[in-house]
Amino acid sequence: MKIGIPKEIYEGEKRVAIVPKMVTQLINDGHEVFIETGAGDKSYFVDAKYERANAVIVKDKQLLYSEIDVIFKIQPPQREEFEMMKDGTTYIGFLSSALTAEFFKLMNERYITSFAMEFIPRISRTQSMDALSSMASIAGYRAVLTAAQYLGKFFPLLMTAAGTIPPAKVLVVGAGVAGLQAIATARRLGARVEAFDTRPAVKEQVESLGAQFIEMELVADAETTTGYAKEMTEEFMKKEREIIGDRTAQNHVVITTAQLFGKKAPILITEEMVKKMQEGSVIIDLAAEQGGNCEITEPGKNICKHGVTICGLLNLPSTLPIDASSMYSRNITQFFRHLYSTEDRKLDFEDKITKSSCVTHNGEIVNDYVIKAIRKGANT
Repeated sequence: MKIGIPKEIYEGEKRVAIVPKMVTQLINDGHEVFIETGAGDKSYFVDAKYERANAVIVKDKQLLYSEIDVIFKIQPPQREEFEMMKDGTTYIGFLSSALTAEFFKLMNERYITSFAMEFIPRISRTQSMDALSSMASIAGYRAVLTAAQYLGKFFPLLMTAAGTIPPAKVLVVGAGVAGLQAIATARRLGARVEAFDTRPAVKEQVESLGAQFIEMELVADAETTTGYAKEMTEEFMKKEREIIGDRTAQNHVVITTAQLFGKKAPILITEEMVKKMQEGSVIIDLAAEQGGNCEITEPGKNICKHGVTICGLLNLPSTLPIDASSMYSRNITQFFRHLYSTEDRKLDFEDKITKSSCVTHNGEIVNDYVIKAIRKGANT
């Protein structure tokens, strides 16, 4: 098959969908790889590296789109990219930020078969394809470094001639992949760390990283069958906010990671809770792209209110473009090899991974979740 990697045009995006090492693997599998000139520049994978891996460098983006069978991307296509796609192309990349009727109208007009990386089910067979976890790990790491940048004190315990400086206290809300990486990074920097999560299974993981787990009445079915957190009742959320509010006042850094797949992030930190925090404290809101876990988060901005810095960070994985590109490249390559694993290169829609991740095919939306999301959007 002919695989194309265009340059990402989404503002601020520095990653590239395929790195040279994976180009070699795809070519060894019998495919041809075409990459737009400069596509890897922002992640420090220059054209010469792709040429050495035997990729074809294409200067004309329109020519690239007209030559290929499969597009590998990170950010969803923009309208100008749709206009260059030939009918029947296959798209593989992230899609959840573009779940609108207009977007899928453009997809279906050109009979694009699309696969969303974030819809790959979280089962044992997909660990090597799990781009969400790869990118969440980077976000958790970067969140702690950002907190250290804005916090007006040291992270580790220091014994100095001027006296003893106690370690920073860090609270991580949500112990998924991002949260666990944040815990591990904060511990490596010498902070005292505690974590909160509604899922009973994560207590052991939190404690194994050297953090204290904040106890509350745990919910046995807090996860969906695909491994994502469930939406809780308002009564439960009220109790959860009370516990978190008590802990935020005692910590210098709060990192929130709680997200509901495909929905607005739950509000876990109210403005009243922010007012009670120590001046100079920092909140890193990793759910900012879904509206934020903090009531006063402004997505894409760092603000200071009531003496507390609130960082509404967006697209954190792009701030570490070398490793983020390498990890994503491995994920998408393994996913592609699974999709087209047979000699005839036919898609097997009886396979759970293929069926769950496919969004559009033969001019129609075939993903039940996307159909419901679009209907809900039309009714609001």
